[in-house]
Amino acid sequence: MQSPLTGILPVAPTPFFDDGSVDLDGMKRVLDCIIDQGVDAICILANYSEQFVLSDDERAALMRTSLEHVAGRVPVVVTVSHFYTGIVVERAKAAQAMGAAMVMMMPPYHGVGLVPAETGIFEHFQAVSNAIDIPIMVQDAPLSGCQMSVPLLARMASELEQVRYFKMEMPFAADKLAALIEVGGDAIEGPFDGEEAVTLLADLDAGCTGTMTSGLQCEHIGQIIRAYLRGDKDTALVKWTQCLPLINHENRQCGLRACKTVMQAGGVIKSDHVRHPLKPMTARTRDRLLSLARDMDLIALRWGH
Repeated sequence: MQSPLTGILPVAPTPFFDDGSVDLDGMKRVLDCIIDQGVDAICILANYSEQFVLSDDERAALMRTSLEHVAGRVPVVVTVSHFYTGIVVERAKAAQAMGAAMVMMMPPYHGVGLVPAETGIFEHFQAVSNAIDIPIMVQDAPLSGCQMSVPLLARMASELEQVRYFKMEMPFAADKLAALIEVGGDAIEGPFDGEEAVTLLADLDAGCTGTMTSGLQCEHIGQIIRAYLRGDKDTALVKWTQCLPLINHENRQCGLRACKTVMQAGGVIKSDHVRHPLKPMTARTRDRLLSLARDMDLIALRWGH
């Protein structure tokens, strides 16, 4: 893996058959489709991969299948989040042993009322950092109900050897990114944003060097980042403006279902099933999604045809 990793690092969706079982062959096709979009790395088993509805055996099968199939074509980031530190450590060690380039993890949480103090959060990441030799990306997102302060994040970056990357996805993410970069200095190797790139230009202005979107329109969003990082901010703005209608529709109306729905329409996977209690999107939302996808001539919409 190049160091530091920059650019577009999308989350791969987990495909299921209509009966809800995991589609491992579909997972391979998802990975190939995303690689063909010109990405810099791929993340698996994240929240947008529906990691929270997967059994331990399914996680293991998906991780092995993904890492073996990608086979070093791009770096693979494996999400290892769990409340129990011991499980996170074992997941991280297994990911490294199978060839992961990086792991991503959220702070330990189990509902708003069960979030440890900062000492416990630091120790959680410390245990993983001590157990592996590959970088850790800290996912800082409202989903956890855990607000990690800039001083805590900067301390983790400076004191924990493997904590180098940070994915910021919250209101006013640009301000937090800028503050973290200022306080953490050179220890902040990879400041990333998320949320389908809905705040990408502001986050790039704040100093972020990469984004973790879905696998929906990586070929377009990747161009935004590369243009910006080479100093062509005008081109970056034009391309971001072109992408915004689809970014907004995915972020505000579709969520994690968008990528699978487009990939099904594009012949990448057989089903866009999401596991209960998640529900399929409405026909109205789907029609608008596919219309916007056609307007952008997405690779994912024609990859399998």
